Amino acid sequence: MKISCTINRVPREVYGDPTQKLQSFLKRLGFLSVRNSDDGAGYAGSDTILLDGKIAYANLLLVGQIIGHEIITPEYLSAGGRLSLVQQCMLDVGVVQSAYNSPATALILTELLERNPQPTREDVVDALGGLLNRAMGYQQFFQVVELAKERMKDPSFVTQVAPEFRDDLRLVGKSQPKVDGVKLVAGHRAFVEDMVEPGACVLKMLRSPHAHAVITKIDTAQAEKVPGVVTIITHKNCPDKMYTSAGQGFPEPSPYDKRMFSKKLYHVGDRVAAVVAETEEIALRAIEKIDVTYEVLKPIFTVDEAKAPNAPIIHGGPIEYVVGAPDNLKELNKKAQKGEDPTIFQFPIHGNPHKNIAASVTGGIGDIKKGLKEADVVIERTYETSQVQCTPMEPHIVYTKMDGDRLVIHAATQVPYHLRRIVSTLLDLPENRVRVIKERVGGGYGSKQDILLEEVAAYATYTTGRPVLFRYTREEEFIACSTRKPMRVTVKIGSKQDGTLTGVYMNVEANTGPFGNHALTVPMNACSKSLPLVLCDNFKFDVTTYYSNIPPTGAYQGYGAPKGSYALMTGLAELAEELKMDYYDLIDKNRVREGVMLEILRCLGEGREGTPALVKSCGLDAAMKQGAEMVKWGKSETSDNPDIAIGKGFAIIQQGSGLPGLDHSCASMKMAADGTFILHSGGSDLGTGLDTLCAKVAAEVLKTDISDVHVYSGDTDVVPFDTGAYASSGTYFSGNAAVKVAEKMKDEVLQAGAALLGVAVEECELVYPSKVVAGEQEVSFTDIARDTQAGLGRGQLFANASYTTEDAAFPYGAHFCKVAVDKRSGDVKILQYFALQDCGTPINPDLSLGQIYGGVLKSIGHSMYEEMILDKDGTCLNANFADYLVPTIGEIPEDFRAELIFTEDPFGPFGGKSISEIATNGAAPALAIAIHDAVGVWIRSWPFNQEKILKALDKI
Repeated sequence: MKISCTINRVPREVYGDPTQKLQSFLKRLGFLSVRNSDDGAGYAGSDTILLDGKIAYANLLLVGQIIGHEIITPEYLSAGGRLSLVQQCMLDVGVVQSAYNSPATALILTELLERNPQPTREDVVDALGGLLNRAMGYQQFFQVVELAKERMKDPSFVTQVAPEFRDDLRLVGKSQPKVDGVKLVAGHRAFVEDMVEPGACVLKMLRSPHAHAVITKIDTAQAEKVPGVVTIITHKNCPDKMYTSAGQGFPEPSPYDKRMFSKKLYHVGDRVAAVVAETEEIALRAIEKIDVTYEVLKPIFTVDEAKAPNAPIIHGGPIEYVVGAPDNLKELNKKAQKGEDPTIFQFPIHGNPHKNIAASVTGGIGDIKKGLKEADVVIERTYETSQVQCTPMEPHIVYTKMDGDRLVIHAATQVPYHLRRIVSTLLDLPENRVRVIKERVGGGYGSKQDILLEEVAAYATYTTGRPVLFRYTREEEFIACSTRKPMRVTVKIGSKQDGTLTGVYMNVEANTGPFGNHALTVPMNACSKSLPLVLCDNFKFDVTTYYSNIPPTGAYQGYGAPKGSYALMTGLAELAEELKMDYYDLIDKNRVREGVMLEILRCLGEGREGTPALVKSCGLDAAMKQGAEMVKWGKSETSDNPDIAIGKGFAIIQQGSGLPGLDHSCASMKMAADGTFILHSGGSDLGTGLDTLCAKVAAEVLKTDISDVHVYSGDTDVVPFDTGAYASSGTYFSGNAAVKVAEKMKDEVLQAGAALLGVAVEECELVYPSKVVAGEQEVSFTDIARDTQAGLGRGQLFANASYTTEDAAFPYGAHFCKVAVDKRSGDVKILQYFALQDCGTPINPDLSLGQIYGGVLKSIGHSMYEEMILDKDGTCLNANFADYLVPTIGEIPEDFRAELIFTEDPFGPFGGKSISEIATNGAAPALAIAIHDAVGVWIRSWPFNQEKILKALDKI
């Protein structure tokens, strides 16, 4: 029927289905900023619009409800080609990061300020209460509103939104709007879903209702007869190849234990069949007609069940090795189950699938037995963590199509080059016939490091020739995606009475779920990013990762480090209690310091021998002292309410900056005909501002404006190789590659300038803005470009660079908090949270603060209430936002501050180190210690919910 309404002040008459959801209707009309993060539940706020001037959610409205009404979408804010007041303030403050619902945020805050020009903090919390943001932790939204309030009075108002660093530099260390910020905040075409062309097919997946089963019969005949079905893929017609979904360096330290579709099913939600059809409705109708018979097997869900005698075996097929097969492999394979898929190890990671072990490792330095024997006090404690979901606002999505005989993959991925390698291998295609285009990523947080849906869509497109869209539902994000691996971490710590550590032992038992992606490296990170925080002559660790039938696990921001940090720091706090010693003093006595050699790293490599590393920069001294002053450490506080107890806690934390010896980043650059530059970066910007960082460091080297350096990244056809955006590698590796290529371009420009000036190159220097100067003579970059690209010129200026290193740059931090615990209800209120972090030189200070706030709030979420709840059959009972409880703006601490601690690191680009992952490591131990300080009980498992606190207090 004809739909008459007004959209963005323009009367519209279009034909539509009045029962269709408004969000999909608006998308069809080209209003891309009205997005769907929650399967139409209206919970995430990505679908925010104004209906007759009031906030509404497009997913909760039907088209028929807008007839005769007025709709405003976020596109209206920049309809004149310029950003609105609020949008510009968001850019200037640095809150436009992953940005999937940044347009919705701008619309909400614009409506608030128009309705109430002087909103309070409570007003902002109320306005944004229906919006989820996992990227940057909400805190800077208050700054956006304050800036907008000032500019409403004085449009020229300027303020410093973040601290500045490095007075000797022009751009680095100063806040700068993201180079891609305008299109993101305005809701322009940027994400995978925006690139889908008319006529694309839709892929929907039939998923297993059982946690552990075998398909004994599958009949797709009736489904194939449904008009509009293009193809159906099952274990009978998919590639017969094993692989790992982990997008890691090749050869991967993860077992190849996955087939695109398998006859055996490993978890509730596992793939049974993929239906590709002309529309989603047709695909869903066809799925209902697929006839499947299952033989249900006994599932296992915990580490204890996995290692029990006579436990069901998850991967019972033959074990194979590419290199390094053990001498007893033939004996091991006597237990192999006929007809099951093999498990292939690229090299030894000490796994034994026939005992449900995906990977294991042991190591240490010194003599742990001797160290513990010499101790005056020895404690042993066990800590457990739950399964939590990454919950990016943009669900996993891919769009594939053919370009002649080449396969093109538009992906929301952290690892475009690994994605290309895995797909080309599965499809037996040379890599030059597979093009991966990484579009803007609306949140990754580790889960988009795994190849979870791209290969199925790619295979469907390659075998049918049809373009295919495959987008996860929010439920699929929970049941068929990557989640944080649950772990049980036992620490045994020995100490002299004065607090000198004599021995530290850590035993990590990890639950990898049905597949072994990251099965070695994530649990190893629990050790490698925590044990080096303390200095001791005797360390030992054991790591064992078990298969089970829980929903899949993989990478999540922090990559295992939050679990190790929780166990070690809380264990040290418990040791301090035993010693009757102030915890702060114990940490300060034993902590890592600048100039020490971290020998423990010798045995903590990722699937290879590690390398000891010298700590060249460490900001822990300043971070601890400043944080202690902010929280008033050592000063007891009480509440006026006798049922409320106040407590304080803190933790020191570390991460790495990429993986020295493993990671590799490349960049290339060319000078355009007007003297500006195009930088091709292999790095993958996930919303963190990596493209901005690369433009900034290159412009700094070349003495030009940041606007004169355009960064193109994420396209495997165009940009050079990069291992990808994971392991906190962006700033250190991709940033250093950008510096190196800019330095090479600088040499090219100097040589060309010297030739034009007729002087020796040694007499020349680059001078801002964009010129070569030799004494009293000078020549602009524009003139150099015109000369080199003229008919008789030396040719367009190009440069290429590659960055690898064995040098390590460690970011450090100290997180302090103050909590109020209600002894009647078990409720915990976070009164203060101060995150002080050393990232060397903060290249983008405003964006760095957002990364800290976002990481901390994720950590608060998984520490306090996030948890995937499974029933006895392995079905996730809270696979949606409403039941899972992602932190909202109402959950942020009352006093929430991030502080950047400056250090000068000799290895990072202009001294920069990583910033975002480390921020997830501090909340769990800091909060556990604060709760104990308040009420005297130790909570040794995530989440620290009311029930656990009341049980510990013997109240229930």
